[in-house]
Amino acid sequence: MTGRPIVGLDVGGAHLKLARISAVGRLAEVRIAPCPLWKGLDRLTVALDDVADALPPEAACAVTMTGELVDLWPDRATGVAAIASALAARLGADRVAVYAGERGFVEAAAAPEHWSAIASANWRATAQALAVGGEAGLLVDVGSTTSDLAPFAGHGVLARGRTDAERMAAEELVYLGAARTPVMALSPRLPFRGAWVSPMAEFFATSADVFRLTGDLPEGADLHDAADGGPKTREGSARRLLRMVGADLDAANDAPARALAAFLAEAALRRLCDAAAAILSRSETPAGATVFGAGVGRFMAARLAERLGLLYRDVGALWSDDARLAGVAADCAPSVAVARLLAARG
Repeated sequence: MTGRPIVGLDVGGAHLKLARISAVGRLAEVRIAPCPLWKGLDRLTVALDDVADALPPEAACAVTMTGELVDLWPDRATGVAAIASALAARLGADRVAVYAGERGFVEAAAAPEHWSAIASANWRATAQALAVGGEAGLLVDVGSTTSDLAPFAGHGVLARGRTDAERMAAEELVYLGAARTPVMALSPRLPFRGAWVSPMAEFFATSADVFRLTGDLPEGADLHDAADGGPKTREGSARRLLRMVGADLDAANDAPARALAAFLAEAALRRLCDAAAAILSRSETPAGATVFGAGVGRFMAARLAERLGLLYRDVGALWSDDARLAGVAADCAPSVAVARLLAARG
């Protein structure tokens, strides 16, 4: 694989992320495209078309995925096989190497045999790439949909969970993200007009609305339709958020909408801090671990580090000295990570 450009692909259930490393080993490009796989495997084709100009024909392709989780398929094994097959058909089987966690890379044709190691292993790729680089600490990757927390040190990953089920039980996978999390999942009750109100159990608003109102939502973090299909503006977000407590947006409710957003942002941070505290209390986690932040919601990783009194480092800054590339590299960390891991394999 040496002497060729390498493209890392992270095939998620909502986005396709791409990173290209040049033939001389430098990060050259990072891209992200919407890829709502739950609507059909053809959405992967559309996403690949969107980034086709960043896929040179001579490049080797390193692949990781979480898209096998969507309910397009009856189980994860079927999803892994379908995604690997689609990529091999589109890119060429001889170019595709699929990341299988501790087993390393396997050919696309072998993906069905190794599906359990391939499924949702993108977090491990990031932690492993950091560990191989000699770093030690706690990866906190806050994406649009989920957050991954993984300790690493001594050139290895120290996570206790491997599957999604194990990682959820170990607080290493938290279904909380910066854009797509339904507000009803963030807190069982909300303070509104002097009372505690249980939020409506409806998909009326998302975390994108919360962080748009707090001013934290990064540009490009919210690539899918709003819950009501409406405008992605502060006014639109306030209207959606107030709907969660049965209220309408008017002049009197503007401040309460912002107060709701502030409360929910704090609830999200508390949830991540609790998960991190549990992991940091383990004997195998490095004492005083540095937090390595990644994902479009890494502003929460930085606040988590501050809240817990830990040092913070941005993953993107470790992988590129170009400020523009560093930002998108952190947004799309697993795609950069698998490309780096394949490049290191030689």
